[in-house]
Amino acid sequence: MTDTAQDTTAPDAAPVASLAMITLDAAETEPLARFWHAVLGWPILHLTAEYAMLQGPAHALGIGAIPDHRPPSWPDEGRKQFHLDLAVADLEAAATRCEELGATRVDEQPGETWIVLRDPAGHPFCLTRAENWA
Repeated sequence: MTDTAQDTTAPDAAPVASLAMITLDAAETEPLARFWHAVLGWPILHLTAEYAMLQGPAHALGIGAIPDHRPPSWPDEGRKQFHLDLAVADLEAAATRCEELGATRVDEQPGETWIVLRDPAGHPFCLTRAENWA
């Protein structure tokens, strides 16, 4: 928490909700579902032209078809809403594998401990060293 942020909940208050799934929009569900299946190793539980869902150990990843989908920008210039951070053992090896699976590396990179890529639908995501999250 920052100095200006305040926790307004009582210490013993129950949370209002738990995160069940993150859903990404895309023009087509299948290419994105197959990409994230290969990257994360999560099984595809549902796959139609309109919707796909992958199941992770604690959360799910949904993919919804939006015919006029426009990918977020990177650098974001205030338009990107969020991105995924993925912890990996070897940055370059993971980035190379993601590129083989259909990701593209963006030109502008934020530093040496992160690599920013775009998934096949254009969503930016970051690879970061796993030891940074220990």
